Amino acid sequence: MLSSRPAGSVLTRGKRVTSEPFRLAALPTLSRATAARDETARKDPERLDRLWKAGRVLLVDKQGRTPVRDGGTALAPRPALAFADERPAEAMLLGEQGDESYWVLSSDEELRPVPAPPGAWSLWAGAESADGEQWHDLRGVGSLLDDTAAGLFTTAVGLVNWHARARFCAKCGSPVDRTAAGWASKCTGCGREEYPRTDPAVICLVHDGGDQVLLARQPIWPAHRYSVLAGFVETGESLEACVEREIAEEVGVEVTDIRYLGSQPWPFPRSIMIGFTAAADPAAPLVPADGEIEHAHWVHRDRVVEALANGGQLPDLILPGETSIARQMVAGWAGR
Repeated sequence: MLSSRPAGSVLTRGKRVTSEPFRLAALPTLSRATAARDETARKDPERLDRLWKAGRVLLVDKQGRTPVRDGGTALAPRPALAFADERPAEAMLLGEQGDESYWVLSSDEELRPVPAPPGAWSLWAGAESADGEQWHDLRGVGSLLDDTAAGLFTTAVGLVNWHARARFCAKCGSPVDRTAAGWASKCTGCGREEYPRTDPAVICLVHDGGDQVLLARQPIWPAHRYSVLAGFVETGESLEACVEREIAEEVGVEVTDIRYLGSQPWPFPRSIMIGFTAAADPAAPLVPADGEIEHAHWVHRDRVVEALANGGQLPDLILPGETSIARQMVAGWAGR
């Protein structure tokens, strides 16, 4: 149940402290998009054929990497007609921008690992083709791309991941065919239609109503990397109830004053991150979930501001990368 306390207030050591509301510092990186999505085009074979002939294709491999150029700041799509004169059944329409259409195809091209480009947020190595073309993943270069490219790459990864995990009918187990230019599938056995699935997850910045924010880290993360808390929404659960449950499960504290901030697609493999803020008492003991949270602690605003001014990190504090909505949540709170 949500608290009846005034919005933005929390009892801290018996004293109520009121914080000013804050917003995301900027639109989340992967929420940016400019290409037009037209559902009617996906169901018009003649129009799809015309779009293919004037289209450009993003390739995405099994690791979610695509060819890039200019140090990872731009995508490197290829003319659709370089792949086939006629639209392939497996081609998925991403959208239209001006006089061009954009498509995605899965790739199994042989690649060799290379370091991530400067400015990328990722510990995942990129790759290079035999002719020296650079391939990088969305986590790494999403924040380096412009609005159009970020939206196209995010959509491409989401569609590729969905089809890779939904090759058989959930009802009868028969293989499925892609329809609607990749935006639906149809069972070859029972005829059941299915559409790209998105799994909701909440992500919440917990503060004390004053100058402290609660940050935590998972055991698999690099040393000193911290972020806000997140978790998947369960069946029959509201978003607000999920926030309360996840924070309690992950660090053992009760939150109040839950407030929505914004959202961001997170196609790893098919999620959407729904951002919230909430308040908690820093005097309450933190109990990190065994095996899930390695460490959690309260961090003063001054240290967060210092880290942000230093590219998002200090020797003992690495903030979330700019590809994640978590970075805009932390920056918004720190700069309010």
